[in-house]
Amino acid sequence: MDELQRLSPDEFKAAEKTPVVVILENIRSMHNVGSVFRTCDGFRVEKLLLCGFTPKPPHRDIHKTALGATESVNWEAYENTIEAIHELKNAGYTIYAIEQAHKSLLLHEIDIFTNRKIAIIFGNEAEGVSEDSIAASDACIEIPQAGSKHSFNISVAAGIVLWELFKRTNL
Repeated sequence: MDELQRLSPDEFKAAEKTPVVVILENIRSMHNVGSVFRTCDGFRVEKLLLCGFTPKPPHRDIHKTALGATESVNWEAYENTIEAIHELKNAGYTIYAIEQAHKSLLLHEIDIFTNRKIAIIFGNEAEGVSEDSIAASDACIEIPQAGSKHSFNISVAAGIVLWELFKRTNL
C-alpha cells in the first residue's frame, strides 16, 4: 500500500472529498452494496446513504466486496429515501436520480459546475429509483447505452456515474 500511495482509513476521513453524496435506495444485494462502498472509497465521495431496506454493515457479504471500505467511507442509514432527500436539499444539494425517465439528462451533458453539491440516487436492482424519489429529485440522469439491454447492474452504474463526476471535478 505504501508503494501505491493509498490513504489509511484515518487519512481518507480527513482528506478532501469529491463533492458527491451517493444514495442507495432499497438495494437487495449485499454484494452490490459492498461494491458501491468500494467505488465510493475509490473516488473519495463525501458520503454514502443507505436507505430503505438496503443492507447495512456490518455483514460478511458486504465486507466481502467492500474490502474494508465500510471503515473509510462516511455512511449513514435512513428509514426512507425521501427523508434523506429533504435533508440534502435543505443543505443545498442538487438531487439527481440515476434513471431512464422522460426528459432525463444524459450523463455527459449535465452541468455539475452550477451547483457543486450533488447527490445521486441509485435504485433497486429490479424496480429502479422509486417514483416518489424521482418526483423529489431535481432531475434524472441517464447513462447512454448502445447495446440490446436496457440497464446496467447498480454497481456498474455507480462506477460509471462516479467516474464521470470524479473526472469532471478532480482532474
